Amino acid sequence: MAAAQKSLEDFEPQKTPKRNKFAFACAVLASMSSILLGYDVGVMSGAVIYIKRDLKLTDVQIEILVGIINLYSLIGSCLAGRTSDWIGRRYTIILAGAIFFTGAILMGFSPNYPFLMFARFIAGIGIGYALMIAPVYTTEVSPPSCRGFLTSLPEALKMKKRGKKMMWMLLVAQVFINGGILLGYISNYGFSKLPLHLGWRTMLGVGAIPSVILAVGVLAMPESPRWLVMRGRLGEATKVLNKTSDSKEEAQLRLADIKAAVGIPESCNDDVVQVAKQTKGEGVWKEFFLYPTAAVRHILIAALGIHFFQQASGIDAVVLYSPEIFKKAGLESDAEQLLATVAVGFSKTVFILVATLLLDRVGRRPLLLTSVAGMVLSLLTLGASLTIIDHSRAVLKWTIGLSIATVLSYVATFSIGAGPIAWVYSSEILPLRLRAQGAAMGVVVNRVTSGVISMTFLSLSNKITIGGAFFLFGGIAMCGWIFFYTMLPETQGKTLEEMEGSFGKFGAWANPTHNAEIQLAN
Repeated sequence: MAAAQKSLEDFEPQKTPKRNKFAFACAVLASMSSILLGYDVGVMSGAVIYIKRDLKLTDVQIEILVGIINLYSLIGSCLAGRTSDWIGRRYTIILAGAIFFTGAILMGFSPNYPFLMFARFIAGIGIGYALMIAPVYTTEVSPPSCRGFLTSLPEALKMKKRGKKMMWMLLVAQVFINGGILLGYISNYGFSKLPLHLGWRTMLGVGAIPSVILAVGVLAMPESPRWLVMRGRLGEATKVLNKTSDSKEEAQLRLADIKAAVGIPESCNDDVVQVAKQTKGEGVWKEFFLYPTAAVRHILIAALGIHFFQQASGIDAVVLYSPEIFKKAGLESDAEQLLATVAVGFSKTVFILVATLLLDRVGRRPLLLTSVAGMVLSLLTLGASLTIIDHSRAVLKWTIGLSIATVLSYVATFSIGAGPIAWVYSSEILPLRLRAQGAAMGVVVNRVTSGVISMTFLSLSNKITIGGAFFLFGGIAMCGWIFFYTMLPETQGKTLEEMEGSFGKFGAWANPTHNAEIQLAN
């Protein structure tokens, strides 16, 4: 009788567990730290108009002021890893907010260019801390159901749990970054009517507000259970897992997984235990550079290449210098330029949300290729329209409208594919044993390329005209499309174990016969 009852229970549909709202709130709040980077990027695009007038700066000084924060943030990211292992994930997020708060306040009170550069250094360190620690904390504190729900999309719940959590975390971060950019643009427009010496300082100083909200909110969040286990504090970790899991059983399973990863025997259940020091993973670098297999070499090229082309196609030139582009296009007043820039931020934010709907329905490869093709068309059309304006004595209204439309279409096509997919794809193709170091290299390539583009755009435009600069970006994006077509296989629906087997044969997946064979094999 009991056996029959058990078999009947096995056939009953499983009830969807109630999601843990507390864990969800913690994960979203931690992800909000991405707003710090977004706001800084957005607000600087308009603030530099008034900084240049007030402090009498050259184009080169403006370029360095705008772009150097990418390099500063790398310093913060490098420091954040060790800091978070020392004081914990939670207090590292608070530290990130405090550092950025200090930088924003200093920027708001900057009397001259050297002081402003110093303030940018402080803010950049804070941004680097936030960008590194937020995804770590979010991943470690969230139960599986909450990880999927972070997108607010039911499709997330239908996907395989393993490997998918990272994709949605990255997408959430992208949404907050773009939301921060939009807030920065709105701040530019809102404070543009203030006196010259006060307007740009207010724009930059207001950036301290999100960091305060973040730091105060984090005080109500628990410490990462993984960090607690790494410190041997099993009793505290168990309490946190019970609070952030959907059930007691899930909490026990999560604790067992963490203990196994850290190297604590399963039978060890004391509240405080000794934990052996873990290796630093020196062998990973040898596998990457000294003894890579064909698959690992291919994965590394794909992961770094997608980050390079994402930034080398000029997205930060458009995002950071939109007012200057619209000025060259024929919008004369600051208000018109800043209002058009707000439209850029709105377009970018809306289409990153569209990307979350399409990414797992369409697949990475088709969406990326379509996105980059749209970027190429937009960049070449923008270059042509700006060149016509540059060589025309009369005011051509249609070229002004075309320039604005192509800027909007460029950021839209970027956000729907190349923007989020660069982060999602590069993270999911890396084998678990190589992921930390591989992801770090991807971030370095991304930020350095962004810094080079943003610190050279004005000088490049002066040398080859602004239209010529966008023709160049269009050519780079075209090379990127060829790279993606020949080097990047589809990863949709594959487990982490299957990923590595998809690499090592360059261009084979572009062959329809090969694709058919793979489908039959699966």
